[in-house]
Amino acid sequence: MLPQLQTQLLTLTSQEKAEVIHFLLDNLTWAGVEKTPNICGGSACITGTRIPVWVLINAQKLGKTDQEILASYPRLRNSDLVNALAYYQAHLEEIQDEIKANEA
Repeated sequence: MLPQLQTQLLTLTSQEKAEVIHFLLDNLTWAGVEKTPNICGGSACITGTRIPVWVLINAQKLGKTDQEILASYPRLRNSDLVNALAYYQAHLEEIQDEIKANEA
């Protein structure tokens, strides 16, 4: 199946390839992060919680230390913060938009 897919991808225009890449990035499973429709507005959350990635990233941006964040969310582990940061780095615009939308 992979060789067939590779052949098909080579026939795409640059624009179509960009669309495929965007689609794949949006649909990748991120370790420890999930998006579920109708849960937290569909925002990316730490798996098994209702804690959005944007909340954790915003806390860091506001100067909270990892220890302070973990104390505020006892269910979280340090690896959850690492996963949130990795997701943020791969989806900068999405998380920045969610932070802005929730500032009010």
